[in-house]
Formats: sequence, structure tokens, C-alpha cells
Amino acid sequence: MVDNTDKKLLEILKDNSRLSFADLGRKINLSPSSVRERVQKLEEEGVIKKYSIEINNKLIGYDLEAFILLKVFPGKLKYVIDKVIEFPEITVAHRITGNQNIHLKVVVKNQLCLQKLLDKLMQFGDTNTFLILSEISK
Repeated sequence: MVDNTDKKLLEILKDNSRLSFADLGRKINLSPSSVRERVQKLEEEGVIKKYSIEINNKLIGYDLEAFILLKVFPGKLKYVIDKVIEFPEITVAHRITGNQNIHLKVVVKNQLCLQKLLDKLMQFGDTNTFLILSEISK
């Protein structure tokens, strides 16, 4: 069971998962050993699934981000779900409800790369693409 202290801990970790147990403890008034035990419990219970980094794609040469909605051809959904995870340009993929079946977030170097990716995806179904102009953050 996740209590209020665990929720505070999770909020802090969402912003910076590199903090030491001592730093975390200072923020929520717990000892480093208590924080370590709580984090381990949250990991074991599957509340914390993984730790990751957020990359500024523009600084490494990937200037274009987009969302792509894919309406898969009938009878091909399972096949397409297995295939889309093989594309390195796809950073996030979700199976969704509605008129489309799959929602993708992609990161590419430029418009030509996006066009090539769309050409590949069109063999699976109809696409609808939305360029990401900027991220709205808290």
C-alpha cells in the first residue's frame, strides 16, 4: 500500500531520480535507511517500474518530433504491434481506442526522415501526423 510519504517520495523521484537516499530523506524528513527501504519496497511492488533519462533530442541532431496516429488495416493489429517496436525512431507507442488503433511518438532528424518513416508505416495502415511545436511543462 502506498502512503502519503511514498507519494511525496515518488513526486521527488519523478523530477530527479538521481538524488541520494540522504538527499531524499532531507526532503521528506526520513533517515537515508528508511528512504532506501521505501524505494526498494516500491521497486519490488512494481510501483517504480524503471529509471530513465530525458534527452534533449535537438542537441543530438534530431530536430523533429511528431505524433502519428495509425489506423491499422483489418486483421493486422497484432502483427503491427510487434513490428512498430522495432523502429528506432519510435520513442513511445500506445494501443488506443477510437478511430485509430495505435498512437506513436517519433523523433527524427528532419522532414525527409519523417517522410521515409511514414512511407514505411503506411504499409500497415492509414496515418495521421501531428508535428510537435513545443512541450508544455509545469
